[in-house]
Amino acid sequence: MTSVRKEITVEVSQARAFRAFTEEHGAWWPLATHHIGEKDAVTAVMEPHAGGRWFERAADGTECQWGRVLVWDPPGRIVLAWQIGANWKHDPDFVTEVEVRFVVLGPALTRVELEHRQLERFGEGAEAMRGAFESDGGWNGMLKLFGEHAKA
Repeated sequence: MTSVRKEITVEVSQARAFRAFTEEHGAWWPLATHHIGEKDAVTAVMEPHAGGRWFERAADGTECQWGRVLVWDPPGRIVLAWQIGANWKHDPDFVTEVEVRFVVLGPALTRVELEHRQLERFGEGAEAMRGAFESDGGWNGMLKLFGEHAKA
C-alpha cells in the first residue's frame, strides 16, 4: 500500500476538532521528540489558508518548514504537503500528502480520518517510512495526543 490510514473518534464537535488539530497544533504535537530543526522547537504552526506554511518555531524565532497547506476547508478537511524526506530533513522539492477529514457523528462526536499518501515517493525508503508512520511514534501516537488535547 502507498498510504497510511488512521482514525480516532473524539467527543468534541467537528469545529472544535478542526481548531484543536490546526490552530492548536503546537499544543499537542510532541515537539520534544518530533522536530527536525537544529534548535529545539517550542511550537508548530499551520497557517490557516491554502498556500500557507506548516512549520516549527524555536524559542529564538528560528523556523524550520515541514511543508505547506494545500487545502484549507474548515471545519471538514485539510490537506497538507509533507515535505520531509526519508532523511527527516525538509526538502522543498519533495511532497507526500496528509489529508485529514473531520466527520460529524453527533453534536459532540467527531471521527478524525487521517491519510498519509504517496509514500512510494520515498523510493527505497518507502517501507521504512511507512513503518515509522504506522508506529506508536507515528500517526497512531499523534492522533492519540491530539484526541487528549481536543477533549481537555
